[in-house]
Amino acid sequence: MRAKRLYKVTFLHLGKCYELYARHVASSALWGFTEVGELVFEPAGEGLVIDPTEERLREEFKDTRVLHLPMQAVLRVEEVERKGALAIRDATDGQKVMPFPMPPKPR
Repeated sequence: MRAKRLYKVTFLHLGKCYELYARHVASSALWGFTEVGELVFEPAGEGLVIDPTEERLREEFKDTRVLHLPMQAVLRVEEVERKGALAIRDATDGQKVMPFPMPPKPR
């Protein structure tokens, strides 16, 4: 029997580009939305290195059963073999956004 499908979903939210993994992606019952459910995160406390981006996303979506994303916000949905690193990127230049406060840049 084939293992459950895994999707990498890339979408825009508040000027950031999010990359999440989920087991369920479908057209939503809400017109104009994409339904993303069963978000996949590494089990808490597994491994020696803690990924701050994953911790931030786990906290942000901890009580979320299903995301209903506007179709215009969804950039890409990929069916993948295994989970990679989660990311939050700046939507304009694609640079990873640090999940912890950084000192302001000098002007």
